[in-house]
Amino acid sequence: METVDCVVIGAGVVGLACAKSLAEAGREVIVLERETAFGTGISSRNSEVIHAGLYYPPGSLKARLCVAGRDALYAYCAERGVAHARCGKLVVAPKVEQAEGLQLIRSKAAANGVHDLQLLDRRQIAALEPALDAHAALLSPSTGIVDSHGLMLALLGDAERHGAMLALGSPVEDGRPDGDGVVLRVGGEQEMDLRARWVINAAGLDAVALGHRLGGPAEAQLPQAWFARGVYFTLTGKAPFSRLIYPLPEPGGLGVHLTLDLGGQAKFGPDVEWIDQPDYHVDPARAEAFYTAIRSWWPQLEDGRLEPGYAGVRPKIVGPGMPDADFRIDGPAQHGTPGLIHLLGIESPGLTAALAIGQQVAGMVAA
Repeated sequence: METVDCVVIGAGVVGLACAKSLAEAGREVIVLERETAFGTGISSRNSEVIHAGLYYPPGSLKARLCVAGRDALYAYCAERGVAHARCGKLVVAPKVEQAEGLQLIRSKAAANGVHDLQLLDRRQIAALEPALDAHAALLSPSTGIVDSHGLMLALLGDAERHGAMLALGSPVEDGRPDGDGVVLRVGGEQEMDLRARWVINAAGLDAVALGHRLGGPAEAQLPQAWFARGVYFTLTGKAPFSRLIYPLPEPGGLGVHLTLDLGGQAKFGPDVEWIDQPDYHVDPARAEAFYTAIRSWWPQLEDGRLEPGYAGVRPKIVGPGMPDADFRIDGPAQHGTPGLIHLLGIESPGLTAALAIGQQVAGMVAA
């Protein structure tokens, strides 16, 4: 049986960032991906937003890794020529009674080290975005957008330059603890057993289920997996906005918001719909609720301008009505299985935090 140093399971943006950090630290790394291309899951079905770090509880992994990851991501994109834009966003309070919610976000952001937010009144909002109708708003100048596919190409390239290997069409069927490492049963065209000193479970939507298949003491610490689908609708024609527009957050997500891609195309979403299993269906009938939500701050949106776009699924580890959960980066110190690191509940801001998550994982392996 072949023994390798590190196996990363999952070639999304977080798995590739982990592979990059580990390979750059001199580790032997194999990335196992069950699909025939990298980044086909969560990493290709999101808003591609670089988050500033406004919403997360101070001291949480989400807060710390988002802020650190944001700065690292802007620097990395500039260095590697990955397309991105620091376009900024407005978090809006259409009604007077919602303004208090903006102050709460501002306080939480400041506790997270985000001090560049600006509180705007109606006149200042109109000067920046004339089509926007809101009583007040927070301007976040350090929010941006990124080409997620270009980012993953750069991460994979860096990992491979430092010796990492990507094996596509290589699903991990199951595994078992083995001394100070883990033995994996890998499927695909050539099934094989592979022993790794370290296994990083970055399987996204499958991370909890994979954790059960790997077994060991860590299995007892796994949370329940929940899935929240969010659909996006695209806007026909040109959007009258140059910044991202967000409402106040809602349970399970950040509300139906407007984001722009690097070509200026606008999309709205995601909403929140709890489902039993990952499913990427977009029901055109959901557009009605989108029109209502969007018109609370863009009343001039005409009928017929929203077209079904795509759907993504959040890998939740809490269910409907429960408080939002933090990222879980569970290593042997947390669960007792040597050589195993589970990345659980890595939803938004996982894209923003990816480089910081990779650094933390590499640090755990080195410790």
